[in-house]
Amino acid sequence: MKTKIWANLGVKNVEKSRAFYTKLGFEKNAGRESDELASFLFGEDNFVIHFFKEDSLKKGMKGELADLSKGNEVIFTLSAETTEEVDEWAVKVKDAGGSVFSPPEEFQGMYGCAFADPDGHKFNILKWK
Repeated sequence: MKTKIWANLGVKNVEKSRAFYTKLGFEKNAGRESDELASFLFGEDNFVIHFFKEDSLKKGMKGELADLSKGNEVIFTLSAETTEEVDEWAVKVKDAGGSVFSPPEEFQGMYGCAFADPDGHKFNILKWK
C-alpha cells in the first residue's frame, strides 16, 4: 500500500498564515486553498501542511485543538545545509511576523534555531555538524 502523510493544523487567520509561509518561500499546494485553508509543500518530498481555520478543523476532527500557549502538538524540523542558512532563517522568520524562541546556537552536534509561526506552531531549523 502506498500512503501519503500530511499534517493538519488549526489557525486563527488563514490569510495571515498564507502570508507568513509565502514570505518564508514555501510553495503553495496548488488547488487546495480556500477561505478556510492555506496549504503548503515543505521539503524535497513535498510534505503537505494544511493550515485550517480553527473552527473548520475542530468540526472536522470532532474535538478541541491543543492550547499552544501551554505546549505544542508537534515540532517540525527543517534541515539547513549551512550555519549561515540557519542564521538567515532566523531573520526571515522575524521579518515575516514569526517569533524565534530559540536563537541560532550550537547544541548536541548541531547548529540550529527554533521558531513559532503567528499561531504558535513550532519549527526547528537544524544543520548537522
